[in-house]
Amino acid sequence: MIDSDAAAQSAALEDGNAGAAAPGWNAQLTLRFERDGPRTVLRERLHVGPLRVQKALYPEGEQVCQVVIVHPPAGVVAGDSLGIDVDAQTGAHVQATTPGAAKWYKSTGRTAHSTTRIRARAGALVEWLPLETILFDGARSSIRLTVELMDDARFIGWDITRLGRTASGERWTSGRLRQALDLFRDGELVWCDRIALDGGTRALQSGAILGGAPVFGTMIATADDASDTLLAACRAVRCESGNGALSRLPRVLVARYAGDSAMAARTYFATLWRVLRPALAAREAVEPRIWNT
Repeated sequence: MIDSDAAAQSAALEDGNAGAAAPGWNAQLTLRFERDGPRTVLRERLHVGPLRVQKALYPEGEQVCQVVIVHPPAGVVAGDSLGIDVDAQTGAHVQATTPGAAKWYKSTGRTAHSTTRIRARAGALVEWLPLETILFDGARSSIRLTVELMDDARFIGWDITRLGRTASGERWTSGRLRQALDLFRDGELVWCDRIALDGGTRALQSGAILGGAPVFGTMIATADDASDTLLAACRAVRCESGNGALSRLPRVLVARYAGDSAMAARTYFATLWRVLRPALAAREAVEPRIWNT
């Protein structure tokens, strides 16, 4: 587990001026789900600071527990540290999403941190379906997602990032992003991804990196036994705009998006999710209602 105090100390060393800066929010949210007969229940819900889950929802019936994770300040500022811990016990089916884009504001010098840890025990399934992250020009961000699966637990989820408020013409001319995604199975690293970007650099225009695209995203799904038919169905999905591609790697499917539209990225990943979910969960995909509000 990532120690939030250690992360804060690391951030202080990295930023150099942490002692002089005003402290940010230290927000933590811990959720534990259990299977109770046919029902998945939110057994434990603990929070410190402005991270909340208001209630457990059951839009598909009692087997799937849906939660909407809310951050009332509506944005992340310099020095903030957000931590989310999701624990799906044996046989639980959890779907987590957010009500809107996560906004990371221009930094006064310090880095803001977000750490999400998802654990799933035998027979459990976790769907991690947040809306996009928007990095305002000048934002300094460290974002980490760690997924730990045990036995035959399953996971499907994505992460979408927009560099700058492109809808209003803003570009990401300064700032910093350090992003990490790790997937473990029984303690063994199955797949990892590392992103290191600095605003305004020529590297952002490189065809080997983003080719000037302000929006990018990654989707992963456990797929120990993904068939050729399932793979073909996924590869038949097309993006409304931008470029998307899917690869079958050992034990995991990985989809990528790069383009100019966060909506196009989410639509691409959500369409893939609708293809993959019946194979992973033996259930048709039901889109979270909060996406349409």
